[in-house]
Amino acid sequence: MERLLTLYYAAEQLLRRVGKHLDGLPSLALRLYLVPVLWMAGSQKIDGSTFMPYQNTVEWFGNPEWGLGLPLPTLMAFLAGWTELLGAIFLAVGILVRWITIPLLITMAVAALTVHGANGWQAIADPSAPFANTRVEESAERLEVARDILREHGNYSWLTARGSLVILNNGIEFAVTYFVMLLALFGLGAGRYVSLDYWLNRCLGSRKP
Repeated sequence: MERLLTLYYAAEQLLRRVGKHLDGLPSLALRLYLVPVLWMAGSQKIDGSTFMPYQNTVEWFGNPEWGLGLPLPTLMAFLAGWTELLGAIFLAVGILVRWITIPLLITMAVAALTVHGANGWQAIADPSAPFANTRVEESAERLEVARDILREHGNYSWLTARGSLVILNNGIEFAVTYFVMLLALFGLGAGRYVSLDYWLNRCLGSRKP
């Protein structure tokens, strides 16, 4: 038994030595996953010709009846959009990663609470999944009615050839997932070898007296 434990310890140490040079890959994977997500979200808010938020975005941020009802909607839309755009750029090259995750975490938390919170957990309505609320359970009947209509009046096989029909529930699932990924990046940093943060810190560290 003692020999087995010794072999296990030796193998564990070997993996640690090898893994030490690969420990930047998880951060790189998280960064590259989030880049297109953040870029798409930001570019849908910010007009590239004026660098200001689209008017319909501002109206959605400020309208209390069919929007978010947030104060200072122009400022809020501007900050949210540019946080996402700059976040995508910074994560892509791996610069100021821990710093940019802070406003991104705030953005995701606000989105989860104001945009998705009332819809429960699920992004896609699935009554058989955990955390299904009444809203999700009621969607099953609506979805079946929609399928019956399409079977009778449309080319259902063609319409579903690339995937099943679903109802968007727009819950907090994705926002929370991105929040957790950003939180991991805050702890891990940009990653060894695969980020400008690493090489910049290494360069600055070498200049210390």
